[in-house]
Amino acid sequence: MRFFGIVRDVPRTVRLLAFGSFLNGVVSFTFVFLFVYLTGPRGLTVPQAGVIAGVGGIGLVAGNFTGGWFGDHYGHRRMLLTGALVSGTALATLPVLPVVAMYGVLPLAQYAAGVVRAANSALVAVSVPEGGRRQSFALVRAGSNAAFTVGPPLGALIAARFSYDWLFVADGLGTLLFAGYAAAVLPARGTAHNRPVRVPGAPGLWRELGARPAVVVLLVAILCVDLVYRQQYSTLPVFLTEHGHSAQFYGWLLAINGGLILLLELPAAHALRRRAPLGIVGAGLLLVGLGYALLIPGAGALFAVTMMAALTAGEILYKTTATAYVADQAPAHAQGRFQSLYAGASISGQVLAPPLGGALYATAPGLLWPACAVLAGGAGAAVLAARRLGQPVREKAPAPGSAPVREQQTQPG
Repeated sequence: MRFFGIVRDVPRTVRLLAFGSFLNGVVSFTFVFLFVYLTGPRGLTVPQAGVIAGVGGIGLVAGNFTGGWFGDHYGHRRMLLTGALVSGTALATLPVLPVVAMYGVLPLAQYAAGVVRAANSALVAVSVPEGGRRQSFALVRAGSNAAFTVGPPLGALIAARFSYDWLFVADGLGTLLFAGYAAAVLPARGTAHNRPVRVPGAPGLWRELGARPAVVVLLVAILCVDLVYRQQYSTLPVFLTEHGHSAQFYGWLLAINGGLILLLELPAAHALRRRAPLGIVGAGLLLVGLGYALLIPGAGALFAVTMMAALTAGEILYKTTATAYVADQAPAHAQGRFQSLYAGASISGQVLAPPLGGALYATAPGLLWPACAVLAGGAGAAVLAARRLGQPVREKAPAPGSAPVREQQTQPG
């Protein structure tokens, strides 16, 4: 009952966005089976499949980094709908395209999906007043994480009963249905959802970031820790296999991660909503580093389970809180771009983690986990130190007919 009370406190628009994220996430399973599809039914070599998957990942990261710029200029609702339409159409037609066309169409689909992700975050940010965003972002993440527990098994069933081609058709049609759902539930009028915020003479993005050094530190820290965090999907299963653990054991580790996040992230965001955000984020990043440090002594089952528990606790603390902090610090006219920077940093490991972690593991396997621990620990320490940095001068909402009042934010991060 406590859970439903927390959900009721979240604005209706965010609840609708969270449900939409779940619906879209359930059918977003093609990335899990992409490599198998390319090397199997499409008959490509492993290097060819790697190139296509790699450029698709680059497109996804690029869409996250740039989608907020389009939202700030043309409206976040408009960009969410446009991105979903482009991504859905491209994915649905992918099975009938020649291989050579996939080198262009798949990155386009992934780029559009990145734009959708950035626009979705910006819509949450503009739908919730400052100070109440943590629970909202946690609810949207809960929808996405719940979908991830359903999507891959459903995708495997479709591939087994029909074919891998139908995975892309289902993903594309599902994304188009998500676009229709979003168009129906999100207000078509209103500054927050559709019209960009116009502030004549407002500073550009880099000046706004320069006035917020703690945000810059946070973004760099998230970029570093995502490289570490996503080793659980690349080098960790290899490490566990080489030390005698089965694929089923690795699957159970991921189940621990997903289950704990679904159970605890929203209540934790609610319970910690009045705590200073940078302290929570810093502690979360330190827990990620601690998790990988636990693998240094060995690869026993107890080490692995404790590592995943620490990693999950760190994720619960830092991901929602960091997203909300960036939204709270963003000026209204650049909310989309701030969310885009965070979205891009928070998914960069999807492209960087496998090649960099794999290269280090191949050349010096004993250095991988210490390097991960040091990098995440350093990121956490930097965020904790950033609490001492000054905050920007921000504008209070003026009373009708009065001039804007500027105030110095002095509350520590």
